[in-house]
Amino acid sequence: MIGKRNPSNRELRTRKDLLLVASRHAACAAFFMSAKDALAESVAKLVERGRYLVKIAGCNDCHTPGYARTGGKIPEKDWLVGDRLGWRGPWGTTYPVNLRLYIGNLSEDRWVEVAHTAQFRPPMPWFALRDMTKQDLRALYRFIRYLGPAGESVPAYLPPDQTPREPYILFPEVPQ
Repeated sequence: MIGKRNPSNRELRTRKDLLLVASRHAACAAFFMSAKDALAESVAKLVERGRYLVKIAGCNDCHTPGYARTGGKIPEKDWLVGDRLGWRGPWGTTYPVNLRLYIGNLSEDRWVEVAHTAQFRPPMPWFALRDMTKQDLRALYRFIRYLGPAGESVPAYLPPDQTPREPYILFPEVPQ
C-alpha cells in the first residue's frame, strides 16, 4: 500500500467531531423545519376555517358588494371590501365596513376583544360575533388577514336626521 497513509488518532477525532457537529446541525434543521411546517399547517387550517365561517355566517351578504344578488358568485379576491349600500332605519344609516381595512388596523387579540364586547348598529348582527368562540374569531381574523388589504373605506355613519345618498335600504319601524 504505497502512497496511502493511515490517519492519525487526532485526524480521526477531528473527522468524528465534524460528523457529530454535522449530524447535530442536520437534526436541528429537521426539527425546525418540521416545527415550521406544523405552524404553516396550523395557520392554513385557521385560514380555511375562517373562509368557511365567512361563508356560513353571511359576512359576504353585506360586506361584499353583489354577493347575495349573484348567489355568491363573486371572486374571493373581492370579498369583504365593504359596500356603499346604506342601511337606514331609526338608528340612522350604517354601511357595511371594509373588513379587510378594519382588521388590518387591529391585533388578533384586540379583534377578539372587540368582537366579544362591541354592540354595532343594525343591521350588523353583533350578537353573532359575541357568541362565537375565540378560536372561530381567530380563524375569521386569519382569513381576513390572508385576503390582505383591498378596496376603500365606506361612507361614515349618518344620524337619523340626515338623509343618505342613494343607494340605501330603508328599514321599517319595528312595532313596540
